[in-house]
Amino acid sequence: MVSKLNPESVRGWLSSRRGWRRRSNKLIKSYRFGSFRDSIVFVNRIATLADSHDHHPDIEVRCSTVTVTLQTQDVGGISDKDLELAEQIDFATSK
Repeated sequence: MVSKLNPESVRGWLSSRRGWRRRSNKLIKSYRFGSFRDSIVFVNRIATLADSHDHHPDIEVRCSTVTVTLQTQDVGGISDKDLELAEQIDFATSK
């Protein structure tokens, strides 16, 4: 069973992750790309990762910027599932 992480755990994780921030029990990060097409390629990578984790983020695309918002709805906050997917999404930008 997945449980909501305490604020200290989330703060500790955030201190070692570049660009992620916490807002209203959600993790949020924006990624900038060279073109709209590059943004969509990245969104497709996220979709593949999300399906494999059975955990789906909110994704907003504005031209060459993609904003990802993660929250585990079942617990009403941030869980290990969010942290794991966030790390995988960051890794996907390095490809």
